[in-house]
Amino acid sequence: MSLLELTIGELLERKVDEHPDHEAVVYPERNIRWTYEEFNQKVNKVAKGLMALDVEKGEHIAIWADNKPEWVTTQFASGKMGAVLVTVNTSYRAQELEYLLQQSDTTTLILTEEFKGSSYLDILKEVVPELETSEKGNIQSSKLPKLKNIIVLSDQRYPGCYNFDDLIQLGERVTDSELNKRKHDLNYKDVINMQYTSGTTGFPKGVMLSHYNIVNNGKQVAECIELSKESRLCIPVPFFHCFGCVMGTLATVSQGATMVVIEQFDPEKVLNAIEQEKCTAVHGVPTMFIAELNHPNFEQYDLSSLRTGIMAGSNCPMEVMKDVMNKMGASDITIAYGQTESSPVITQTRTNDSIERRVRTVGRAHPNVEVKIVHPGTNDEVPPNTPGELCTRGYLVMEGYYNNEEATLAAIDSEGWLHTGDIGIMDEEGYVEITGRIKDMVIRGGENIYPREIEEFLYKHPDIVDVQVIGVPDPKYGEELMAWIITKEGKELTAEEVREFCSGKISHHKIPKYIEFTDEYPMTASGKIQKFKLREQAKEVIMQK
Repeated sequence: MSLLELTIGELLERKVDEHPDHEAVVYPERNIRWTYEEFNQKVNKVAKGLMALDVEKGEHIAIWADNKPEWVTTQFASGKMGAVLVTVNTSYRAQELEYLLQQSDTTTLILTEEFKGSSYLDILKEVVPELETSEKGNIQSSKLPKLKNIIVLSDQRYPGCYNFDDLIQLGERVTDSELNKRKHDLNYKDVINMQYTSGTTGFPKGVMLSHYNIVNNGKQVAECIELSKESRLCIPVPFFHCFGCVMGTLATVSQGATMVVIEQFDPEKVLNAIEQEKCTAVHGVPTMFIAELNHPNFEQYDLSSLRTGIMAGSNCPMEVMKDVMNKMGASDITIAYGQTESSPVITQTRTNDSIERRVRTVGRAHPNVEVKIVHPGTNDEVPPNTPGELCTRGYLVMEGYYNNEEATLAAIDSEGWLHTGDIGIMDEEGYVEITGRIKDMVIRGGENIYPREIEEFLYKHPDIVDVQVIGVPDPKYGEELMAWIITKEGKELTAEEVREFCSGKISHHKIPKYIEFTDEYPMTASGKIQKFKLREQAKEVIMQK
């Protein structure tokens, strides 16, 4: 399968030429329906607006917002005028925002007024108190000397800030020929997107991704779920994450399909959008699918249009996968695995894989992607069906971490292999199981235990809706197992009942010593469960026992 040598802007324009009147973008909550031609015109206006602010090719612009229409127009606009789009996690607060804007050398920040009750403008003023007295386009920040432009997604006026409408009006000064010249100055190998890793250890790192990385990954993701022009993909996952802006928006445009966007995840809004918009595909992390399946009104929705989609972001429980296929009707749902550093997808199941393969594995490598399993800390490949660190090589490997050569050299070896830090097992046919992070593996009395195996077993309990297993320090065995369990609504369990369920079915040393019940897990804004925070909570729980 040949790789595309296109910029993001060229990818969009190719689809506009093919079918200008086909629906490209739908926002059910706003009654927005843009054809490919209309979407392209809006993108061009934003691209010109950024150029009018003297944003140069390769300059860094950050966007801090949920899945608003301006997010997706800005994504494709930056792809036409060459600024690097720095995506900001919606859950960031002052310290994290300051770090990202400073480390990324951002010159322009686009932000929404608020998100889930938090005022982004108040947070920004903590970082840039000079905003109140600065003139638009000439922010004078002692902490962020490179930051010049603030653009607010609002009709309201704020000191020192442009509105998005101002940006569009400024763009009227820029001619089509000036935009065309800028487009022709771009190369598909240029860095165009920068995403900051979650930073579960140390400070977040800025992952530099090129047009080539993400255009092709989006296309291959789309082909794995057999998206076509007639497909309608519901996207409730956040755009600031690769799941939203590569596997969602770019995958859709690569096939000339229609994206149906949910601004903030809400299970009923997803179910409603699938029914009303006749969506054929839906994306989500497992916790999203669990919320949709367990919604009290689930049975009222007609989901018969649904065929496929992707479940990714964290381990996909077998029982949840079966329910998505059987109860939601997404019989061709796939599992995708990867990380931001790999643009993001490395392996994916295919729609014709057996149910067993689609619930047990994360599929096999995409075309044009190499995968190998090595003994951790080395480049020595292990035999099939043997656990080791998963490494990948190919077009998908990031350009590196921004201004962090040391971390880049630690992640990508001299032969171009990206070391993921994930423990995987690959069978003779290339299908991969991910059994955890190297740092999540539990070593109890010299025995290597993979939490995923125990989680999958406990999911079979009829009263358990979700479970996370971690290792906690133990003076005798080095580490012991702890299970954090969420029970189904209206159901109660005791730790002893859980142990009885395990007894005789899994090895004694794999039965968790500590069993705790909770209503929710600490999560990133993109839906990943933060096991390191569970480990911190565990220490307090154990001390009290």
